Amino acid sequence: MSVKIGNIDLGEFPLLLAPMEDVSDPPFRFVCKQGGADLMYTEFISSEGLIRDAAKSRKKLDIFEYERPIGIQIFGSDIESMREATEIATLAGPDLMDINYGCPVKNVACRGAGSALLQDIDKMVKMTEAVVKATHLPVTVKTRLGWDDNTKNVEEVAERLQDIGIQALTIHGRTRAQLYKGEADWTLIREIKRNPRVKIPIFGNGDVDSVVKAANWRLEYEVDGIMIGRAAIGYPWIFREVKHFFKTGEVLPGPTLQERITACSTHLEKSIEWKGHKTGIFEMRRHYSNYFKGLPDFKPFRMRLVSEPDVENIYEILEEVAFKFSNYDPATVMA
Repeated sequence: MSVKIGNIDLGEFPLLLAPMEDVSDPPFRFVCKQGGADLMYTEFISSEGLIRDAAKSRKKLDIFEYERPIGIQIFGSDIESMREATEIATLAGPDLMDINYGCPVKNVACRGAGSALLQDIDKMVKMTEAVVKATHLPVTVKTRLGWDDNTKNVEEVAERLQDIGIQALTIHGRTRAQLYKGEADWTLIREIKRNPRVKIPIFGNGDVDSVVKAANWRLEYEVDGIMIGRAAIGYPWIFREVKHFFKTGEVLPGPTLQERITACSTHLEKSIEWKGHKTGIFEMRRHYSNYFKGLPDFKPFRMRLVSEPDVENIYEILEEVAFKFSNYDPATVMA
């Protein structure tokens, strides 16, 4: 049976790309879409930034036809600002709106936004209701298990937000107090899935970094789909590999060296297209080591790549990488 958010049909068991700050921009989303992501989100966007017309926030509204279906994710601490930001974001033409109630970082949570709302469910409900009423699009939410181990209140969150109109919920299997440390615990996510009152799709997020884990957790925790974040950085093939395993029970061989170089080159090209030559090259620097993770003696190439300002020279260095490591089997070397 297909999973649906509003009228958006995501297929039988969708794989979602997590919204990651300073990562999930259009160039990164392009390679993840090619890798098989079923639904993607923008980086989270400050509601206050949108209202003030801040250039950085506005730029994050850029979405492209090939990315669909795509959601715009917003966050904030003020209900009226969130309502206004929803109206602005709706005009950018996404397929859905998403609210971030999960971000644990200090400069978000300590300002009363993101996961901080887990300490005030009544306010979270009012804010969500304002967003739902401000758009014709389906509204989804991403959150965590609770603020800390003593306040795991996501079951109440799921019921109450469903009651005021959200159409899907993604749950990261950690509390705010855990940040990204320790292991994600999906047992509470399964409890919510089994709750007869909860009818909306429930997606699990946190620590899905392998094909086998995705398959095991799909069965064990009974979720409607999985959201993948950090495991897709420099490895957009994870989506196709998980899907192939679901269909056949076979583990696909990892991407060839040429596939890695092609994806890296495409990411760079899209980065320059979207951000301009200088910024595009500069912001791509954080990705090189991820694309070539596990390649022995790659460090000298990485040092050259991150210090090279000319795009043609970068492509030449990538060709050198292809030549130098042409005899390596990526399935064993880059596992």
